[in-house]
Amino acid sequence: MQDFFGKKNYLGLLIGVVLLAIGFYLLGRGPADNKLALNVAPFILIFTFAVVLPVSILMGGKKEEKK
Repeated sequence: MQDFFGKKNYLGLLIGVVLLAIGFYLLGRGPADNKLALNVAPFILIFTFAVVLPVSILMGGKKEEKK
C-alpha cells in the first residue's frame, strides 16, 4: 500500500479537524441568541469545509523518486 499523503497533508487535516470541533462546540453552546453561535461558529465551519480541508487534501504530498 502506498502512502499518498505527506506530513503537511496530515497536519492540515489535523488543523481542519480541530477547527471543526471548535466550530461545532461554539455552535451548540449557549442560547440561540448567543453571538458566537450565530456569527463566529458558522464562519469557522464554512471556512474549514471550503478552504482548510480541500487545501490540506490537495496540497503537494510525497513525490515518487525515480531511480
